[in-house]
Amino acid sequence: MGKVIAVFNQKGGVGKTTTAVNLSACLALKGLRVLLMDMDPQANATSGVGIEKSQISVSLYELLIDPEADPLGAVCETEIPGLSVIPANIDLAGSEIELAGYPEREGFLKRVTELLKDHFDYMLIDCPPTLGLLSLNALTAADSVLIPIQCEYYALEGVSELIRTVELVKNSLNPHLSIQGIVLVMYDGRTNLSVQVVEEVKHFFKDKVYTSIIPRNVRLAEAPSYGLPVALYDPRSRGTEAYMDLADEFLEMEALS
Repeated sequence: MGKVIAVFNQKGGVGKTTTAVNLSACLALKGLRVLLMDMDPQANATSGVGIEKSQISVSLYELLIDPEADPLGAVCETEIPGLSVIPANIDLAGSEIELAGYPEREGFLKRVTELLKDHFDYMLIDCPPTLGLLSLNALTAADSVLIPIQCEYYALEGVSELIRTVELVKNSLNPHLSIQGIVLVMYDGRTNLSVQVVEEVKHFFKDKVYTSIIPRNVRLAEAPSYGLPVALYDPRSRGTEAYMDLADEFLEMEALS
């Protein structure tokens, strides 16, 4: 039965979608069945794996608002064998208002993931950078949370608030929710600040921090504009190497858990 992992940080611009897309792709390249679920109305994860938003017939929006919709009917294949995606489009932005009046509205995505678990080894949810109903649905459906943290000062300011959010969801909506791991991203070894942020995050989270650190990399920044994960866009880049290392470490920690 597949594991559901929410890639979440309520601060924007911290490499959340980059991590969701590229970790999903690298896990698939290692032979796993992976589903990337785009829970962000901006739909950057959707375009980041080459799915044209104009060609989407069934998106995550339809699965949330229609209990009769078939989740498998929304699954789209990508260029990477083993990597599928349930896409998003701008319609998803209206779902928070549409679902607001329903009882147990935080559990709509869980209904979807439960129907898909037997078809995939891992399901990664790319959450929006806000703590609204969409993120709450993702955290309620998830078994664990993967947290990307940018190697900059402002990222540290939100860490305690982020952990408080996870604990609130655990206490009120999803008692089985755990922290999968912390991914340090946008690392620049030439700056003292990046080094200091790494030390602070490791001190705070201890063994939950992956040793694989994602550097600032031009190829990582370019790949989404071509609708490709970096492993397809430039297999030899530092970005590809870093996410492949992260996938290896991810699977090693999974084997130990």
